[in-house]
Amino acid sequence: MFKRGLLIAAILSCSACARMDHIGKPPTMTPQVESTERAAMLNPGLPLRVEPVRKVDAASLWSGSKQSLLGDRRALQRGDILTVVVEIDEKAEISNSSSRSRRGSENLNVPQLLGIPQRINEKLPEGASLDNAVELDSSGSSGGDGSVKRNEKLELRVAATVMQVLPNGVLEIAGSQEVRVNFELRELLVNGYVRPEDISRQNEITYDKIASARVSYGGRGQITDVQQPRYGQQVLDAVLPF
Repeated sequence: MFKRGLLIAAILSCSACARMDHIGKPPTMTPQVESTERAAMLNPGLPLRVEPVRKVDAASLWSGSKQSLLGDRRALQRGDILTVVVEIDEKAEISNSSSRSRRGSENLNVPQLLGIPQRINEKLPEGASLDNAVELDSSGSSGGDGSVKRNEKLELRVAATVMQVLPNGVLEIAGSQEVRVNFELRELLVNGYVRPEDISRQNEITYDKIASARVSYGGRGQITDVQQPRYGQQVLDAVLPF
């Protein structure tokens, strides 16, 4: 029992480490040196193809390089940055109703059967009779109503980094953004896969063009801690069957 108690105490202490970070001070922001986006920028990887640079193109305003006046500045390789526009304004409403009823009745009377019921009725206790030998009555009904109503609206913009270029040319992107206001830290995470041709000339892409898109908008801090139930209550809600 003592070892079991120590194990439970260790689990509870580890689960509370996240909250211990911002007791009496603002939440700690994620260091930039540990981000995967920074690693992608430091190691851009090998280019898909090597094009020779001519001296004329280096000094010309009409060259196809990104540094030129009319160059394509869209994100195309590992380490490049593009803007992800998240504008979600969705509304869904579903309602259904069903009902069913059934009724059955069975009645069997034997008032006359060669005089047998009359002879048996004389020997039965007072009030008993075989006139209605069998009588069955059953009924059943069921009904159900259900409705779903959701309304979501989210407008965000975040800069994402190209993590790698897949063999088919699709770009894997990931981006993170942290904003701390007083003692509350808001965090936005975006990742997924995009096609280079879906990126606009402004180097932007909307979330509906991101395959396997994962958008997370949340935070941590003193306000979030108060809104969340305690770990013990969450465990009881998951375990108790009633």
